[in-house]
Amino acid sequence: MAGIPVPGRAADGTGAAPGRTVGGDSPLRVSQNEAVPFLLLIEDDDAIRTGLELALTRQGHRVATAASGEDGLRLFKEQRPDLIVLDVMLPGIDGFEVCRRIRRTDQLPIVLLTARSDDIDVVVGLESGADDYVVKPVQPRVLDARIRAVLRRGERESSDSSVYGTVVIDRAAMTVTKDGADLQLTPTELRLLLELSRRPGQALSRQQLLRLVWEHDYLGDSRLVDACVQRLRAKVEDVPSAPTLIRTVRGVGYRLDPPA
Repeated sequence: MAGIPVPGRAADGTGAAPGRTVGGDSPLRVSQNEAVPFLLLIEDDDAIRTGLELALTRQGHRVATAASGEDGLRLFKEQRPDLIVLDVMLPGIDGFEVCRRIRRTDQLPIVLLTARSDDIDVVVGLESGADDYVVKPVQPRVLDARIRAVLRRGERESSDSSVYGTVVIDRAAMTVTKDGADLQLTPTELRLLLELSRRPGQALSRQQLLRLVWEHDYLGDSRLVDACVQRLRAKVEDVPSAPTLIRTVRGVGYRLDPPA
């Protein structure tokens, strides 16, 4: 697996080689004043789990691991990570069900690990509430970039607010309310709404939204946008099946319309 550290083996075969990984990645130096992201990695394959744990640690993350969905859910409740890296194919409770159970109570970011980019697994995973996905075999630098992009979506922005009928977007507090009640949005859902609200009435293509929200623009990833819009509509629209706020622009993408 390219780029993943090989535990317990130096170049001369005598033991672990500190500071070395397959693929030449160098350790990321983290300032003492910089918060270290705490990740929960749920992966049943021992080699992949160990390799990714080492690689992500060297990239400046703090990593807890679980080998099953059941153990992952237990650690999630006990330790409350900043983000979960979740394999789809797990023994017992699979990754889809883990994602659904977490989304019942929490909106923390979830990145899926899946075997195929064109598989139904991706669609089901996104509909279950995942924020992004990475295709196996996992390149640690790619996974690290996706993790950091997802975590940036929750960072505070400028101190203004926007009102769309009963929906209020407070950029300073990074909150959204509807009829005065807080909406529980994932960081990705929040970032998507913020990007649309910056350009009210302007149609944004799926590729534009991929660059603005997910920070990548692969053509096959347009389903990331569609799945996130579907989840967001379920929370902000009065009738999600007949949206009046987040409109589909046929052949283009989406726009945010203020109420008439």
